[in-house]
Amino acid sequence: MTRMLTGDRPTGRLHLGHLVGSIRNRVRLQEEGVEPFLLVADLHTLTTRRSLAETGQLTALCREQVADYLACGIDPERATIFLQSAIPEIPALAGLLANLTPVSRLRRLPSIKEMASHAAIDDASVSIGLLSYPVLQAADILLARADVVPIGPDNLAHVEITRELARRFSHLYGPVFTEPEALVSEAGSLVGLHNQTKMSKSAGNAIFLSDDPATVRKKVRRMYTDPRRVHAHIPGTVEGNPVFRYHDLFNEDTGEVDDLKARYRAGRVGDGEVKDRLVAALERTLSPIRARRAALSAREIDEVLLAGTERMQEVARQTMRDVRRAMGLDTYTRLRRAVERRRR
Repeated sequence: MTRMLTGDRPTGRLHLGHLVGSIRNRVRLQEEGVEPFLLVADLHTLTTRRSLAETGQLTALCREQVADYLACGIDPERATIFLQSAIPEIPALAGLLANLTPVSRLRRLPSIKEMASHAAIDDASVSIGLLSYPVLQAADILLARADVVPIGPDNLAHVEITRELARRFSHLYGPVFTEPEALVSEAGSLVGLHNQTKMSKSAGNAIFLSDDPATVRKKVRRMYTDPRRVHAHIPGTVEGNPVFRYHDLFNEDTGEVDDLKARYRAGRVGDGEVKDRLVAALERTLSPIRARRAALSAREIDEVLLAGTERMQEVARQTMRDVRRAMGLDTYTRLRRAVERRRR
């Protein structure tokens, strides 16, 4: 069976950017019969959030992330949802892969600089952990022997590093890993409410999947539109306007969207109506997610995460046995077997 692996850092609730960037693809693949492995990437959180005040919130944040996954349609009967820090083979494999990864390759990645910037970390303070973030990500993917990785466009370079490492490992030690394919969302990255950067938990420009209707309306009403349009009768620009970008992604009534665009360009509709129609479209998307989330119990969330983690532990142990055998690092296993034979 084809297997996918993807995940998110538990740094806050998931938002519309996650939905269009990856989650919709995850659910679609699941319904097509692909086996989902979903990572709650708490170790990755340490690359930018290291204080006890921040790490002390991880348990609650991990539960919130699992709730978002289930509410979006991930089926716990088919999916393996697991906790990264409970799989010691992940950092062990990352340590081995680090020896196959040139530092110059990692320094060329713009995503590292972007993560450091968002966390207010200057170049001199970038840690080894942050620099090697893609190597740990590669260990996540390769350990699960994933065939496909649903991602947003900003993570494409990371999957390419994973593919390079799989090929390099195979060249040196023989075939152990699947070389995964990236499945990039056609929607691309979702711009934030302020139309300056992509939607992000840390940038204060996100609509969260768990936001209540009043909060969604408030956020939409404050969205950036065409700044030259001070009156409704002034023709407006649709291209590059985030309100219409959201309509294209979330409003399934294409006739309504086309009508709004035509009237906006002609100066025959106000921003208020365009935004109100967007609120209604977003509610059609978010209402069922919100309802499924509210129906989840803490016990159900914990049991899903525990069962998935135990399943992944079995997969991880088998993969690492194969890795150590291929690399000639199974000396301990050989010694133990030899001693046991002699004792018998």
